[in-house]
Amino acid sequence: MSTYASLSPLPTKKRRRVVGIAIVAVLLGAMALDTKIVKIGSEADSRQAGFSAESFGAEQFPLIRDDVSSRAVDAVTLANAISTDQQAASEQYGVATDIGPVMPVSFNGVVGEGKSGIYNIEVEGLPDSLGIRLQTGPAINGTDLRDATGTIKFGQFTNQIEYQNAGSAINNEMKKQLLADIDTSSLSGKSISVIGVFKLINPDNWLVTPVSLELQ
Repeated sequence: MSTYASLSPLPTKKRRRVVGIAIVAVLLGAMALDTKIVKIGSEADSRQAGFSAESFGAEQFPLIRDDVSSRAVDAVTLANAISTDQQAASEQYGVATDIGPVMPVSFNGVVGEGKSGIYNIEVEGLPDSLGIRLQTGPAINGTDLRDATGTIKFGQFTNQIEYQNAGSAINNEMKKQLLADIDTSSLSGKSISVIGVFKLINPDNWLVTPVSLELQ
């Protein structure tokens, strides 16, 4: 006589619970395999935290200042080179951009009249046809500092807004480190020593953004 063991199926509710637990276990295992451990303070952590324009500006301005200072060309020498062959001068001294090359320059001069923080500078040895203007804020216009070294590229950023914000943050950091302790509202008549950059668009009109400014 054969005896058959009767296996009763699990009750429906219990069976559903077991299946549900199994699915959750599988999902948790998959999540664990796909989880990346990010060390606090690492590059990956910084990316996940999002772009900080202020931090970027604080990090980059000293590098830009040092680079520009090491390459700056005396204004008279640069003016003569541009007058002789603008293309050759741009290639020799400048950093190319879509608008025009960013040129590093140094000069000593006397501050003339100013408006909205932009002053005319009289530099001995320059032709009368060449005007140098220096911007001292409160608004610092343009992206000349950002573009001055050629090492900061659009591809480093998520979008155009971040790229623009990076330029503004570098300008703001320059103001903080360089201009904060200078009374830029009363520079007229004073002798100054400047290192800075300008975009070579009009060879007879240089709008210089400083990286170094000393009152003499």
